[in-house]
Amino acid sequence: MKKTIYLVLTSVLLMSVLIGCNKKEKITTIGIAQFADHGSLDNCREGFIQGLKDNGYVENDNLKIIYDNAQEDGVIGNQIITNFISKKVDLIAAIATPMAQSAYGGTKNKNIPVVYTAVTDPVLAELANPDKTSVGNVTGTSDILPVTEQLAMIRAILPNAKKIGIMYTTSESNSLSAIKEYRAAAADYGFEIIESGIATAADIPLATDQILEKVDCLNNLTDNTVVSSLSAILNKANKKSIPVFGSEVEQVKIGCLASIGLDYFDLGKKTGAMAALILKGEKQASEMEFEVIDEYSFYGNSKVAEDLGIILPEDYVKSAKEMFNEVVQ
Repeated sequence: MKKTIYLVLTSVLLMSVLIGCNKKEKITTIGIAQFADHGSLDNCREGFIQGLKDNGYVENDNLKIIYDNAQEDGVIGNQIITNFISKKVDLIAAIATPMAQSAYGGTKNKNIPVVYTAVTDPVLAELANPDKTSVGNVTGTSDILPVTEQLAMIRAILPNAKKIGIMYTTSESNSLSAIKEYRAAAADYGFEIIESGIATAADIPLATDQILEKVDCLNNLTDNTVVSSLSAILNKANKKSIPVFGSEVEQVKIGCLASIGLDYFDLGKKTGAMAALILKGEKQASEMEFEVIDEYSFYGNSKVAEDLGIILPEDYVKSAKEMFNEVVQ
């Protein structure tokens, strides 16, 4: 009798252990594809991972992350997406417009949701409809630039400036959207926009030399190719004492004079929270409108201002989210 009871208890214990093993939490696998290697996109990625963590998905616990960077090469970007699909990831996070377009194009006939971030104009990029609804199994966040606020800031800092130079990549839809907005708004602030379109990073040195001869300052967009060469652009501009304005905090940190921009870490966090809803099955990417962060802050670099002999307006400095007193290389 005792032996029978022992065997029964042993069987029950073994079944409990097996059931417990079967209830072990599933490991979720996501692929993070980043188009280029620079500060703002890195911040997006870190914020995205934090957003997932805040919503219950922790790397090396219940979350596996496969990360890859296209290094500004669209062909490599397509290869990254193909690799993620072959690994049957549960979701693809695409950072920057070209990467988002590759991810959505590659997964149209697959059951893999795409969540993008740092896409300036999802509608122009054909990732969303004009009413912000999704065109498919894709959603995300936009880093649309505060164009009028940026122009007002430049006017306050450079009261006598007339011509603003902007370099951009002609194949990046995010840059085409931004340059259109600058053209439309510049005259309201007494500026003329001098444009220089480039095809590849190899065009930047000559384009920089040429545009610096025509302008009072440069204004940098979130153009991935141009941002990746920003240090070289700043070096040339500094030799001519021409101010360069950035579009977000990381650009100011490495030598731009000032910027009105958003926090890309916060943008990434918002995107991570959206991805978590999809992974939990609470929402489908196809039913989620893209989101925009419309809280912008002033960032300034007092060391750059001093080197250029420029005094930053006191009201901007007092309201700054962050001021830098050195150039971080």
